[in-house]
Amino acid sequence: MTAIKHALQRDIFTPNDERLLSIVNVCKAGKKKKNCFLCATVTTERPVQVKVVKVKKSDKGDFYKRQIAWALRDLAVVDAKDAIKENPEFDLHFEKIYKWVASSTAEKNAFISCIWKLNQRYLRKKIDFVNVSSQLLEELPKVTEESVPSGENQSVTGGDEEVVDEYQELNAREEQDIEIMMEGCEYAISNAEAFAEKLSRELQVLDGANIQSIMASEKQVNILMKLLDEALKEVDQIELKLSSYEEMLQSVKEQMDQISESNHLIHLSNTNNVKLLSEIEFLVNHMDLAKGHIKALQEGDLASSRGIEACTNAADALLQCMNVALRPGHDLLLAVKQQQQRFSDLRELFARRLASHLNNVFVQQFTQALLQLYNRSYFLSVPGHDQSSTLAQHSVELTLPNHHPFHRDLLRYAKLMEWLKSTDYGKYEGLTKNYMDYLSRLYEREIKDFFEVAKIKMTGTTKESKKFGQRRLSLMGLHGSSGKLTGSTSSLNKLSVQSSGNRRSQSSSLLDMGNMSASDLDVADRTKFDKIFEQVLSELEPLCLAEQDFISKFFKLQQHQSMPGTMAEAEDLDGGTLSRQHNCGTPLPVSSEKDMIRQMMIKIFRCIEPELNNLIALGDKIDSFNSLYMLVKMSHHVWTAQNVDPASFLSTTLGNVLVTVKRNFDKCISNQIRQMEEVKISKKSKVGILPFVAEFEEFAGLAESIFKNAERRGDLDKAYTKLIRGVFVNVEKVANESQKTPRDVVMMENFHHIFATLSRLKISCLEAEKKEAKQKYTDHLQSYVIYSLGQPLEKLNHFFEGVEARVAQGIREEEVSYQLAFNKQELRKVIKEYPGKEVKKGLDNLYKKVDKHLCEEENLLQVVWHSMQDEFIRQYKHFEGLIARCYPGSGVTMEFTIQDILDYCSSIAQSH
Repeated sequence: MTAIKHALQRDIFTPNDERLLSIVNVCKAGKKKKNCFLCATVTTERPVQVKVVKVKKSDKGDFYKRQIAWALRDLAVVDAKDAIKENPEFDLHFEKIYKWVASSTAEKNAFISCIWKLNQRYLRKKIDFVNVSSQLLEELPKVTEESVPSGENQSVTGGDEEVVDEYQELNAREEQDIEIMMEGCEYAISNAEAFAEKLSRELQVLDGANIQSIMASEKQVNILMKLLDEALKEVDQIELKLSSYEEMLQSVKEQMDQISESNHLIHLSNTNNVKLLSEIEFLVNHMDLAKGHIKALQEGDLASSRGIEACTNAADALLQCMNVALRPGHDLLLAVKQQQQRFSDLRELFARRLASHLNNVFVQQFTQALLQLYNRSYFLSVPGHDQSSTLAQHSVELTLPNHHPFHRDLLRYAKLMEWLKSTDYGKYEGLTKNYMDYLSRLYEREIKDFFEVAKIKMTGTTKESKKFGQRRLSLMGLHGSSGKLTGSTSSLNKLSVQSSGNRRSQSSSLLDMGNMSASDLDVADRTKFDKIFEQVLSELEPLCLAEQDFISKFFKLQQHQSMPGTMAEAEDLDGGTLSRQHNCGTPLPVSSEKDMIRQMMIKIFRCIEPELNNLIALGDKIDSFNSLYMLVKMSHHVWTAQNVDPASFLSTTLGNVLVTVKRNFDKCISNQIRQMEEVKISKKSKVGILPFVAEFEEFAGLAESIFKNAERRGDLDKAYTKLIRGVFVNVEKVANESQKTPRDVVMMENFHHIFATLSRLKISCLEAEKKEAKQKYTDHLQSYVIYSLGQPLEKLNHFFEGVEARVAQGIREEEVSYQLAFNKQELRKVIKEYPGKEVKKGLDNLYKKVDKHLCEEENLLQVVWHSMQDEFIRQYKHFEGLIARCYPGSGVTMEFTIQDILDYCSSIAQSH
């Protein structure tokens, strides 16, 4: 290692004016071992710079090269890994951490010790030595730069020896002096010993002169000593004065300490006063309610708009005071407790006043609405009054009362209701129940009267009107002076029961009217029903939407996703009964504001669904085809309601009623199919066009006009498929059972009628059935023609059947005339039996027979007669062909021609 050290000093560091102090052979930790050297160096020039240099042997291996150098001041931490056990690993923390493994622990320790000594001597910033043995970290003697003689250089080694240099260089001045001395002595170079002796003698002479000079200056030294003694005396006097000054300052210090403590207490008192003032201002600003607000809460007029606005502002201010976030400890103050109690009393007082006033408003509006309802329907109860005029009046006034004025008046209290909801939920819930109770009874009367008028308009008749005198007497007894309506409520309940009973009786009387078939009603009657039903739905829809919008705004049911309280009432959709859980102490949980609104709407409009079902039953009883109108109208309104809010009361209720309408529609289709199956034909009359075939035409024409651009077109297509299958099956069934009319005629006429109907209406879902009907009509027409025409030239037909039989046995056609039974004479004999007069007579009888079979409404006589003419001509041409082939050159021909046949058929048709 010493040889490497000298080589590195000579080759690398001396050219750079650096001195190598310590060296360690290392390699990087965790990698493939490539040895290098870490060197600790210092510069020879001042200011001294200390570095750690990494030296690596060249790849050729014959010299060393300097790879990287770090300034020692950049070294932050030296980590020896373990201070107790020997470990060759250590880390140097520069701008990044370098991990090394030394070739031996001794080299590592010597290098770390050298780094520590260089740090102690040259650097102000101390390096952190971690996991290093305390024995290695020994303090260097404090040697300053001034203590080093000029011209001397000291070195630092890695061992424990004193810092002593082996060689000291001369500075420039010393070199100059030596050169002058050597120039003055000729043998300074040739005889160094003589030159050294000469220098020694000169040094002794100089020392003697120096001693003599010191002895000559003794007097000046004595004077200097006296001056020093006098200076010491002055110093003693100054010290005494300073001591007295110090004692004086000590008392001043005590006084200043007292003043400082007093100032601290004053500052602390001021700080506390400021904080106390801040707390008082906070309480005064946030918990002080203005006198005007207090007066408004106690005596404010809740009937006028100005009073409502003042009460609303006062209630908001009270709520802010009560909801202020108090700081820690405020709730322990007596004044705060008293103010909070005062606020609670004001809140309770105003909540009680507000609930009482709103309850009175509900009662007044309810009473006013009932009086208006009474006045509207009073003329029906007058004995002897002209019922036709009453019906005419109600035909114009098929409308529901408008509640917009009531909603407008109540919406002025919407903010106060929101305040009541957040401050006293019990009273808010009580008002909600009262509102639902009053409105449910009011809407029940209005809606039932509305539906009764609609039923009267649908039927066009009326029974004796209900006795409204009892209702009027009951209404006149309503005053609503008390907010709780104890007496009035009972009277209203009685009134409700009486009215419900009267309405049920009238509804039942309307429903007791006899069934009316669709054939008894014309298009105008059905259009009238459609308009009435549409008007009913059009009146109900805005009524429900307006009430729902009012409920959400007035009761503030759109502000939060969920409510802290619960609604104590829920409506049973199936039975229409109300289940109350409030009194049981187990309130019904409400998941969202929409559920709350829907439950209130169910309670208020609980009569809509049964009334709609009764109206639908009446319409279906009047005419089963009315279910088509109702299905289209109800589907459209359900679709509209679902676009607004799929979960709303209106959407749910109309959806439930739509299910009933769809069932009636399906029942209508089933009834038509059942009526087809129950059709009985008369044995003495022609069948003609079957009733259910005509009814299908009527149904299809009506349905196409109703379901044009309708949302429920798919239901109609399914009904078409069921009906047309039933028509096909039952036409064939009736045709098989027919005795007077041939089966082919029944099939031909009815399927021709079906085909004509489907072609005219162009129903896309029945294209396959239309083709099938046409095919059946064509097949049975051909079958009937062949069967009815038969063999008008019977003997001639039998003769030629024998001829064809001989040909089939192998006899050539031209040799048939040589057969005894089929010679020319026999042929002429048979032909003479069918002169033109007899042929025309047979065709005339056939025409009369066909005319008896066919019905007039379908008008197929000429079509059938033309087909028979074609079939007869075909047989004629067949006979002529056999004569030409089997009796060539015989000159035998029929006594009538094809033109004669055409003339016969034409004259017969014209004569009839």
